[in-house]
Amino acid sequence: MFEKQDMLERLDICIEWGHYEIRVLRFHLTSFPAGKVVDFHKHAEFEFHFIPRGRGKVILSGHQYPLSEGMLYLTGPGVIHYQEADAGEAMDELCLHVDITAKEREGVDPWEAAEAEETMVKLRTLPAVPAHDYHRAMHCFLEAYDACDEKLLGYYTSIKQLVISILLKTIRAYDSGDHRAEAPVRNMAAYRYEYAVQYMEANHKTPVTLDNVAEKLHISSRQLQRIFKQVQPERPFSRILEEIRLQAVCRALEENFSSIEQIAQDSGFTNANYLHAVFRKRMGMTPAAFRAMRQQSNSK
Repeated sequence: MFEKQDMLERLDICIEWGHYEIRVLRFHLTSFPAGKVVDFHKHAEFEFHFIPRGRGKVILSGHQYPLSEGMLYLTGPGVIHYQEADAGEAMDELCLHVDITAKEREGVDPWEAAEAEETMVKLRTLPAVPAHDYHRAMHCFLEAYDACDEKLLGYYTSIKQLVISILLKTIRAYDSGDHRAEAPVRNMAAYRYEYAVQYMEANHKTPVTLDNVAEKLHISSRQLQRIFKQVQPERPFSRILEEIRLQAVCRALEENFSSIEQIAQDSGFTNANYLHAVFRKRMGMTPAAFRAMRQQSNSK
């Protein structure tokens, strides 16, 4: 990593998260020789500091704190700080500098926006004191470096996600465990109904039953039956499966010249006679008449 210690900051990384824009200014590894002093200074951006090796000290808001392997601290805009490596031991530091600005966007997931807002509020109010990296924010830094170095598939997207993870995991190192709102939850009846219908559409050519669809959802067939009645009272399981298969038949009749018997089998009907009876009842004509009608319409 020391051979390419500035590799990540060569990337132009800008992340839109909720109603904020996060621009990565620096993303690098630095090493302090034993006794090295970085005198009091400040930045206009947020700087995340991680200590992967060695020890030293930092002065934040006039207070001195020891630093050792596995610790982190944050310096926000305008925070004056001083760093010094131990007199007898070098100290490495992973640094992430980000500029964060508010940016209103349309169509943002409201939960994402809420979490981004909560994160920014906490970033501005974190105590000026080092903490142990309990949630492995440092690991995200190293993972980003490896992804970039090896040019892994989707490495740019991965690095953007890891930057957000660094912000979140840094905050968690200081988190008091205060109660916060629960994440949005699904309407389970609607979700299971939708999943069941999707499964039926994907498998309509096979002998789909209420029991095997329920098994895929890890619920009882009686429970699935109640869900269908709750969501679509007039369209029970058998009716929806029949409609899915009829739609497949109509497409086949219009798009290819296979026999009615073959189309019936390919669409999940046991035979052409059964298809003929269902089709005539539901569509008001025979499959052959429907094909002739559609072909005539398409030829105009």
